[in-house]
Amino acid sequence: MSKIHYDRMKILVIEDEDFTRNLICRLLREVGVRFIGECANGKDGLMELVRARPHLVFCDVHMEPMNGLQFLKGVRNIKVKGVDHTAIVFLTADSSTDTVIFAKEHGVAGYLIKPVSLKQMRDRIDFVVTNTPLLAMELMEL
Repeated sequence: MSKIHYDRMKILVIEDEDFTRNLICRLLREVGVRFIGECANGKDGLMELVRARPHLVFCDVHMEPMNGLQFLKGVRNIKVKGVDHTAIVFLTADSSTDTVIFAKEHGVAGYLIKPVSLKQMRDRIDFVVTNTPLLAMELMEL
């Protein structure tokens, strides 16, 4: 299997609960990610996404003033080259059918149900990178 360079990854975590956001960031550091941005809501997340251009976003669904579904829709409609196709993984306790369908229709790269383990986090990152050609070219040693 090809090696993924986690240390080259830029990941944005959007989560309104401080404890959960800190836990996700800790798991990402344990995976080997060094560049981690943090936001507490989708509105701030959109601004940070345009500024930092992360490879991947882990985003909660239920937040204010902009929730994860609104964030996802905003990303897909943004007119900034490269940003509109950013890989987004939902991190949530909400597995309702409507939420899952909306997420899939708007090109979410994955869905992790909280609480998340280190293995689940690494497996989802690996899946997204290996199945996204631009990320694979940039982050994998072939």
